[in-house]
Amino acid sequence: MGHMIIRKSTLAVEGLLRYVGQLTLLLMRILSAAITPPFSAYRILSQARRVGPGSLMIACLVALFVGMIIALQMAYMMLKLSAEIYIPNVIAVSLTRELGPVLTALIVAGRVGAGITAEIGSMVVTEQVDALKAFAADPVRYLAVPRFLALAVMLPVLTIFAVLVGIFGGFLICNFKLSISSHMYWSMVSDSLAIKDIVTGLAKTAFFGIIIATVGCFEGLNVKGGADGVGRATTLSVVRSFILIIMFDCFFTFIFYFLFNA
Repeated sequence: MGHMIIRKSTLAVEGLLRYVGQLTLLLMRILSAAITPPFSAYRILSQARRVGPGSLMIACLVALFVGMIIALQMAYMMLKLSAEIYIPNVIAVSLTRELGPVLTALIVAGRVGAGITAEIGSMVVTEQVDALKAFAADPVRYLAVPRFLALAVMLPVLTIFAVLVGIFGGFLICNFKLSISSHMYWSMVSDSLAIKDIVTGLAKTAFFGIIIATVGCFEGLNVKGGADGVGRATTLSVVRSFILIIMFDCFFTFIFYFLFNA
């Protein structure tokens, strides 16, 4: 029994490493195509419009309620300690360093990453990708690069708006429920945030965008089995993006912790 568990665990680890290796190879191809001409500004801007303005409302709405929830949950404990004045610090730092980047990335992975896989997968099933190859067009350059660049650039921008809205949500609770004045709240927020908090949050978000684009394109380009295969690939794209985002967030948190607290 123990031998079977060890064997299954070994196979799972091997499968994960193989998958990460395949993603890395695709990422190298995307980066190579992204830095060599010709460039298509229209396709990049079209994808950026879809990622940015298309996801802005839902990202900000989620961040608003998350900021309010953090304030309410912290108030429950802080009031017992007569330390409610520190709630703005917790809201600002937690949203800027962790919750803002991660939640925004998960939202975009579910909304945009799934769409990328479905679009490219449908093109594979209907042999449009084969047609591109027949005309000597590189599918990676034509399909993956615009989506990759759009996500890598627009996801940090989305995160900035989401964090600001989330902090404002915390302000609503602190100001109207906990009687913390506007001047005090925003003063505490500005004092608690350092440049390293903003840099670490945005750096992680840019990498999350790379993960979403790479996974979405990989799953789409490797669709098999017709319409059913597109559905399976879309589901796998979202699930695997979620897992990789959480894993790399933990990894980066360790790195930044030891880097800035050594």
